[in-house]
Amino acid sequence: MAGNSGGPWGGGGNNGGSDGGGNNGRGPQGGGGKRPQDGQIPEIDELMKKGQEQLRVLMGGRGGSNGTGGGNRNSGAGGSGPAFTKGTAVLGVLGLAALWAFGSFYTVKPEEQSVELFLGEYSATGEPGLNFAPWPFVTAEVVNVTSERSETIGSGRSVDGLMLTTDANIVDIDFQVVWKINDPAKYLFNISDAQLTVQAVSEAVMREIIAASTLAPILNRDRGAIADSAKENVQATLDEYESGISIVRVNLAKADPPEGVIDAFRKVQEAEQERDRLERQADAYANKVVAEARGSAAQVGEQAEGYRARVVNEALGEAARFVSVRDEYVKAPEVTRKRLYLETMENVLGGVDKMILDPSLTGEGGVVPYLPLNELNRSSGGNN
Repeated sequence: MAGNSGGPWGGGGNNGGSDGGGNNGRGPQGGGGKRPQDGQIPEIDELMKKGQEQLRVLMGGRGGSNGTGGGNRNSGAGGSGPAFTKGTAVLGVLGLAALWAFGSFYTVKPEEQSVELFLGEYSATGEPGLNFAPWPFVTAEVVNVTSERSETIGSGRSVDGLMLTTDANIVDIDFQVVWKINDPAKYLFNISDAQLTVQAVSEAVMREIIAASTLAPILNRDRGAIADSAKENVQATLDEYESGISIVRVNLAKADPPEGVIDAFRKVQEAEQERDRLERQADAYANKVVAEARGSAAQVGEQAEGYRARVVNEALGEAARFVSVRDEYVKAPEVTRKRLYLETMENVLGGVDKMILDPSLTGEGGVVPYLPLNELNRSSGGNN
């Protein structure tokens, strides 16, 4: 029974228990008191030790020889810290490889292109899809190359749209330049601010075009031609800069006089239109009169030409007739003389109102019987 001298609670024994009292823990005087057995209600430090032990096992170490963690530990663990083993190194390498792959592989959408840089210099242009750029030596910049961007110049902002024409008039221009990226590498490296570059070039080109034109065509008929010329010149300038920008179109929205003089300008325009109308009427009248005069002159000329031809032909005919009569007269003078006499008398008396009487019908003493000449003339048609 000597081995059980610790009392009815069994808390004695000089075995260095956890009470630390040094007097076998007997009764209340020994500090043991009425106390439950170890492991039923763990203390805080024991819980901490167990947590450290479990963490050490998970990290590849080994646990202690008892539940309190007081056994042997891995000599390379440096006390209670986690042990650095081969498994831990493999996990670290795999993690770094995953991070490297995550930074090296990238995706380019169908409407995009990428520019790959090797140590900060241009290397290649990536196409849509999955691309590989080994980081950190190669990096990529992704740019949208299909979307259209627009810059507006004028639109009532200060004096951006006020431009001077070649005839010393001021016109208020409002236009829009639509552009997109056609070469991502040039776009990223050759210009610092694409928006400001497009605005400055567009405004300079438009001022140059307006300065070479008069006011009236700008306001009326030449808007389309001005927009086309501006598009070509802006594109040519950006190509000289190697900007990688393509101009899609230029929309000339407004071309009006300045707001302060627009009423007076409209009156001037109305007066000019009235002047043009009167000039057109005068031109039409002049063309009509000139055409009539030219027609009359041509008619007189044709009549003169006809008269000349008729007279000449008649003269030629008379000359030919005279020659033929002379030839016949040489052949038979008496016959020709008589025929000429008869023809002459026919020409002389052919148009005379005359009456020929037979001498046998007259009475003695030359008495002429009564003749109803008026009735005879009517019945014979006036010629006998």
